[in-house]
Amino acid sequence: MKKTNAMRILDGLKISYDVHEYDDDGEHKLERGAANLTAQKLGEDPSCVFKTIVMRTESKETVVFCQSAIHEINLKKARNACGAKEITPVKQEELLGLTGYIRGGCSPLGMKRKFRTFIDLSALEHKKIFISAGVRGMQIELSPEDLVKATNAVTADLILEQN
Repeated sequence: MKKTNAMRILDGLKISYDVHEYDDDGEHKLERGAANLTAQKLGEDPSCVFKTIVMRTESKETVVFCQSAIHEINLKKARNACGAKEITPVKQEELLGLTGYIRGGCSPLGMKRKFRTFIDLSALEHKKIFISAGVRGMQIELSPEDLVKATNAVTADLILEQN
């Protein structure tokens, strides 16, 4: 198995992790529910699988959010967490140049630059969580505390409450 940037960072920090590969034909639809599909392919609880969402503030700062597959991100809470007045998702065509990752394989670890990162508090309810390893079809399993340490992240309530 080829090491990804995310794995090399964890190795450098001496953080323990496991890698899980799953079938990804590259043709899957990257829309709502993609992280749930990943959880299903891994045979894991979707609340433990965290997706990476890259956004930009009104001042053009890039910020990264990690959110559980079972929840949508609350943009108001995301703005409050990073102190922004406005926040919008980075366009898919900008993602590779900005982060070094493609949509569906974006890890909060090992981006081209370090960006402020925010992880939903629900991560701390689990012993282990899953994040993208930096390529489609591969996930890293690690403790949420280790992810916070490795990304120098802030934990925050980012969940959009469903009525």
